[in-house]
Amino acid sequence: MTLSLFIQSLINGLNQGAIYALIALGYTMVYGIIRMINFAHGDFIMIGSYTLFYTIPLMVNAGMPAWLAVVAAVAVCAVLGILVETFAYRPVRKAGSMSALITALAMSIFLQNLAMVLFGAKPHNVQAIFSLPTITVGGVSLPLNVLLTIAIGVVIMLGMQIFVKGTKLGKAMRAVPQDKDASTLMGINVNRIITLTFCIGSSLAAVAALMYCATYPRVTTDMGSMMGMKAFIAAVLGGIGIIPGAMIGGILVGLIEIFVKLFAPGWYEAVTYGTLIVILLVKPSGILGKNTGEKV
Repeated sequence: MTLSLFIQSLINGLNQGAIYALIALGYTMVYGIIRMINFAHGDFIMIGSYTLFYTIPLMVNAGMPAWLAVVAAVAVCAVLGILVETFAYRPVRKAGSMSALITALAMSIFLQNLAMVLFGAKPHNVQAIFSLPTITVGGVSLPLNVLLTIAIGVVIMLGMQIFVKGTKLGKAMRAVPQDKDASTLMGINVNRIITLTFCIGSSLAAVAALMYCATYPRVTTDMGSMMGMKAFIAAVLGGIGIIPGAMIGGILVGLIEIFVKLFAPGWYEAVTYGTLIVILLVKPSGILGKNTGEKV
């Protein structure tokens, strides 16, 4: 492998990893509060991508900046997250983890089929929101879109970390998973905190849709399921429920995928899922997670 090919693959892996990391942040936000894996999170990205597909031409034709479509996508995904939490997840919240898991899987299938009815099964090409130049140095192509994608992921991760650790709402979000009853006694509206968490996580899905479409300008009804699964692996790898862990896990999964594609293109899926199995066997809590015992 030449140095230029290695650097190019490293750049591509960081770009892919930043996308996975932002999706994994949504998983981490929800799991950190209510200890639930929202398997429909990937489908929120699909809805966000379709929103971009339909709203970008509207913004351009109206003479407005194309980036305003991102605001529309964030609003649509945020409202969708609130509706899903209120009408699908909240009624089964006390029914046990298995009921919540089945509900999340059912919601994912429902959203995919709803999108197929509304938008059709045909793939659509998303118009570019921004088009930055590509810099070539020593045979290595560095699209500035990639740098923007990585920068967005890092900024959002840092912002979420500051929000959760330093604000009053963030402290409430950390208190709820520790003890819901005690949180209620302290004046915290648990339902409002959980709804807010879903709202934030779903909004992150819209930003992830932007990052994905900037690299792969193509939207399909099943795009969210595969991305959601890769991001779930990233969240577990880094330590699910830990914000920096989502970033680390996403970057690692992106790098693993790109470099395995380089040497063994047919094996990258198997290696990605195999990585999850190894992590679960060696360190189930993830890279930044801590093993904690449960009282019985």
